[in-house]
Amino acid sequence: MSEQAGELAGPDLSVGVSISEINGGMLVGHANGRPVLLSKVGDDFFAIGAQCTHYGGPLGEGLRVGETVRCPWHHACFSLKTGEALAAPALNPVATWEIQREGDRIRVVRENAAPDGATPKAGVSARSSHPSSIVIVGAGAAGNAAAEMLRREGFGGSIIMIGADTEVPYDRPNLSKDYLAGTAQEEWIPLRGEDFYSRHNIELIRNISVDSLDTRARTVTLSNGEKKSFDKLLLATGADPVKLPIPGNDLPHVHYLRTLADSKSIIDAASSAKKAVVIGASFIGLEVAASLIRRGLDVYVVGPEAVPLERVLGRALGLYVRKLHESKGVKFHLGQTASSIDKNAVKLESGNALPADVVVIGVGVRPSTRLAESSGLETDKGVVVNEFLETSVSGIYAAGDIAKFPDPRSGNSIRVEHWVVAERQGQTAARNMLGAGEKFDAPPFFWSNHYDSGILYVGHAETWDDIRISGDVQGGDCAVAFKSRGKTLAVATLNQPMTSLRAERALETDNQQALDRLIG
Repeated sequence: MSEQAGELAGPDLSVGVSISEINGGMLVGHANGRPVLLSKVGDDFFAIGAQCTHYGGPLGEGLRVGETVRCPWHHACFSLKTGEALAAPALNPVATWEIQREGDRIRVVRENAAPDGATPKAGVSARSSHPSSIVIVGAGAAGNAAAEMLRREGFGGSIIMIGADTEVPYDRPNLSKDYLAGTAQEEWIPLRGEDFYSRHNIELIRNISVDSLDTRARTVTLSNGEKKSFDKLLLATGADPVKLPIPGNDLPHVHYLRTLADSKSIIDAASSAKKAVVIGASFIGLEVAASLIRRGLDVYVVGPEAVPLERVLGRALGLYVRKLHESKGVKFHLGQTASSIDKNAVKLESGNALPADVVVIGVGVRPSTRLAESSGLETDKGVVVNEFLETSVSGIYAAGDIAKFPDPRSGNSIRVEHWVVAERQGQTAARNMLGAGEKFDAPPFFWSNHYDSGILYVGHAETWDDIRISGDVQGGDCAVAFKSRGKTLAVATLNQPMTSLRAERALETDNQQALDRLIG
């Protein structure tokens, strides 16, 4: 999504401000009718667009780290010097502005044109050491981010991106959130327009799957029989929804949510429905429940756990989420499982039946590893990669939901199903295919919206032996640290975006003292 216009705030920077007004190193103002973030780093001054190019988040309320600023909404990171989007989920840079210093005053003069996210950075060019052809299998978060990064890094060779979806790459997180709720316009959903890929010489093959991968011949065979050769390859095949093995799981009014087509089908079904049953009290399931409540349906949520999301967020946050949904009208049937579905109801193992005009099943996903397994790559409930995201075969990389990678904080190999992680892994893999030798060590991050409450989660804690809470959980204003053997592995926050940003930075630098100060 591009920058969104907002109400102008702060001083008119085209007139100029005193250097002393840049308290804390950042000041939000405006110039020529555009919001501008003015910053001071040491003796240097920079001015960039003040809104994140992902969803328009306010960068002036974010965290400055050196010559960068991080968005408080979804942790995108930008260079204050060049405007470049350094870390997903933002793909496009923000505009930069020329500055004039007049004594103790700083004035913003004019805006420089901002290139799109695949324009080569200043000073880079295609190098002879680069491979001549790269194939990307998968056109989701990781695949699209990789293709764009290859061009941004000056790769001039062939890029072929192959996706089974009929659409251009799109914003998958929105499918269960605002788009499903009816508050996001459909034109926001594509990550890029149709012409973006041809303009940057990225061959996007849609509605085609890859049947086989020959790691020795360096070819892939498509479902239409066509072969494509490569020097290097990225596997970004994502994950598939787990199908619930109960009678009636394939009835017309039963839906899973993974693709844009799935979201459209649920929206169409909801338009004539009055009652909906969501099977699965996961993040996706609860976001779907919230979206259907906003569409005016009666919503029932069925799940085997006693407290929703307790396994990920702990009991206190899980109870808060349940209470929040109940306050909006969601009716929970927890500690229960569905036994069958018919055209009018979902039957539970307890013998009860819930009326259902539409059913959405969200009981998890499985990594799509068939191609990797059949080609002989090492797999272990995912595609095994090293710290550079390279698989067991040299020159073949994996990123996103399928990648099982070494986590430097826990010391374990983990697989993470988060949109931002997939994009950042795609970007790292792209740079490594060009010889960067860059380790992927970014703390995992995801966000989940529930009505007006925002949950941000940074780090990764599959298990923990201690939970520390700072703030008011029931008031929806808190931070929770998940600790193992005295070490904080992850932090979840409710409506505390700056705490989340600071926790991310502390996890990056393994600063346990800073984490303890955030959440004692």
